[in-house]
Amino acid sequence: MTETQNFNAPVWVADDDKSIRWVLSRALKRAGIDCRTFERANDVLEALRENRPLVLVSDIRMPGMTGVELLEKLKADCPTLPVIVMTAYSDLDSAVSAFQGGAFEYMTKPFDIKKAVELITRAMEEGRKNVETQETTPVPPDPIGLIGRAPAMQDVFRAIGRLSQSNVTVLLTGESGAGKEVVARALWRTSRRAKAPYVAINMAAIPKDLLESELFGHEKGAFTGANALHKGRFEQAAGGTLFLDEIGDMPMELQTRLLRVLSNGYFYRVGGREPIRADVRIIAATNQDLEKSVKEGRFREDLFHRLNVIRLRLPPLRERPEDMAPLVEHFLRSGAAELGLEPKRLTPEAMKLVEAFPFPGNVRQLENLCRWILVMAPSSEVRPEDLPEEIRAGGRLVKPVVRETDRRDEGHLLQMPSSWEQGLEADIDSRLAQNEVGVWQPVMETVERLLIERALKATNGRRIEAAQRLGIGRNTITRKIQELKLDED
Repeated sequence: MTETQNFNAPVWVADDDKSIRWVLSRALKRAGIDCRTFERANDVLEALRENRPLVLVSDIRMPGMTGVELLEKLKADCPTLPVIVMTAYSDLDSAVSAFQGGAFEYMTKPFDIKKAVELITRAMEEGRKNVETQETTPVPPDPIGLIGRAPAMQDVFRAIGRLSQSNVTVLLTGESGAGKEVVARALWRTSRRAKAPYVAINMAAIPKDLLESELFGHEKGAFTGANALHKGRFEQAAGGTLFLDEIGDMPMELQTRLLRVLSNGYFYRVGGREPIRADVRIIAATNQDLEKSVKEGRFREDLFHRLNVIRLRLPPLRERPEDMAPLVEHFLRSGAAELGLEPKRLTPEAMKLVEAFPFPGNVRQLENLCRWILVMAPSSEVRPEDLPEEIRAGGRLVKPVVRETDRRDEGHLLQMPSSWEQGLEADIDSRLAQNEVGVWQPVMETVERLLIERALKATNGRRIEAAQRLGIGRNTITRKIQELKLDED
């Protein structure tokens, strides 16, 4: 049953504890905020048939319907209503249940009255904005998943339009995370092959020994473990589009096979004797400088020219600042739908911090940030203090790792450079921070190269002795020298 006379009060409080209802209503009245109180959750649902508040403050444990059950019903009927959950049981289950149900915030008893009023005031601001915008229909995302007002992105859009009537090979270049795969899918969806499969393969993510079979397939019994016929990506994409991501990491021997396929239009499965027609459109992508790779002998020049028929460069995020706000809005909206969470929006102050961040991982890193915000930000209005510390600091949190070593050089304690392990850690952290894919291979190649080079130097080039010093077999060191091209060096 209700205890106040103002049925149009902006704040409703539901709690079976009369003292809590009295304390909150008194504190809100002092702050100039009208309040309506309820003893049971069912009374709240009954009152919502005639009116609705800007904010509801509800206890979790009440007789009859619990606060969590009330929250579930409210989110079904009034999804934009901010609900502050309070409980005397500050356990993990209560917090998780509250936030999973879509609570605006979680408040434990006993609470600080001043902070409680501040929180309710903030929730009221959110409620007012929800009322103002509840009639607004959100703009649906671009059907091909691309957003870009920047001139460089408009050039990409025009190119996609022109290429929609062609099956010509396309080479996408740009930094990691710039959206090359999104553009590849757009090229497929707008092409004549849109009804046929789109198949992607990342050259850097598949071990060299398996890559040939993944691309071209294998016959039963072609090698140990080939217990059945396997169709590769070329066959899987028959009639459609094959996206070769990180093409710059393709091994040289497979570059030769790919060149042959592009030249005559046929390929063989591993262990096969019958030629198979390659009815696919090739879209390749790389974040490497392929011209440089050609000069260094790491990429075939003839294959490069086969792939480089139409080249599209995707600009990094720092070159398209006008796209930052639309991208954030899109990722927050699409991420909320995918994760089953309420949409959130950034205040102008928070957006300025996001726009000032360098985003070395480009659009992919921005999307990850939006997912973090959807899960971790406390309310649907995201303020600067709700952002990760790295964003608030403008990316200035990464500092060189140093350790103090007790070196008694003239009696001073010197600050020495970090160890090789810390240097390796910094390199790995940098690669992961940029969302680089296939980190294992380049890091392991670097370590193996250094081990073998130093062992050969220590043994004056004697391979058998170097292998013994390293604890590996002579066949292994010979194979590694060939794979790493140390003979050429």
